[in-house]
Amino acid sequence: MAVPVSALEQVDEERRHILEDIEIDLLLEGLYQFHGDDFRGYERVTLKQKLLEVIRASGLSSISALQDQVLHHEQARAGLLHALGSRQTALFEHGAYLCALREVVGPLLRSYANPRIWLAEPASAEEVFTLAILLEEEGLYDKTTLFVTSSNDAVLQEARQGSFAFEKMADYESNYRHWGGQHSLARYCAGDNGKWSFMPQLMRNITWAQSSLATDTSFNEFQLILCNSLTDFGAPLRRRALGLFNESLVRFGILGVNRASDFESAPFFIHYKTISQEHGLYRRTG
Repeated sequence: MAVPVSALEQVDEERRHILEDIEIDLLLEGLYQFHGDDFRGYERVTLKQKLLEVIRASGLSSISALQDQVLHHEQARAGLLHALGSRQTALFEHGAYLCALREVVGPLLRSYANPRIWLAEPASAEEVFTLAILLEEEGLYDKTTLFVTSSNDAVLQEARQGSFAFEKMADYESNYRHWGGQHSLARYCAGDNGKWSFMPQLMRNITWAQSSLATDTSFNEFQLILCNSLTDFGAPLRRRALGLFNESLVRFGILGVNRASDFESAPFFIHYKTISQEHGLYRRTG
């Protein structure tokens, strides 16, 4: 009896997915073992989508072909790291969240002589410098140290350059005004060679470091910890990251994480008070 063509196609499709999953495991393990780049704990569906996009854009035939490129050619590795770690963000794109953050950050940080903030796994320079400008306009930047960390050196270095495309300024200015900016973005940026670069005054109190939420331990105590990328992680890595943030946050400090980060189901959530469930802001009380 002949097997229907559609059934054969379904079997082939299932085998293809199984093979792709094996190839992804090998690629991620190779990146970690050879270069120390650890994406093994990332949410698999999104990660697979990004890998397939890289393959299509590169004209490669398979994930195995991509593995060969990234393990033997630094330029290919750098391109993959950027594709896996970066997300499209804009200056002041989440106005309501930033207003909620400003309301709690001001009173908290003013009560400390030298407060420390940890911004973990930022998506871009825009995310970093949105926070820096917020602190500047609240009169808090001069006494605050902002630690910016990422496991992805390519994303970290790009954010550290502190620049964005010239044509984005109009939208960013609109976002800034909507949030309640006190001046003009031109106060914080200089335009040259087709791009805007943030002024050195916004970089003077930033400490940049490569650090992995998957493998590293707490490196300081912080009054404010922010991480908006937890939904990129698989459940085990999310739990580890939340535990690390809990270890690193001082009593009465504030934690800001994705609303869908599973934080409210963490065993140590009993030691936190919800400031804004909608925006994922919590104060540690014990």
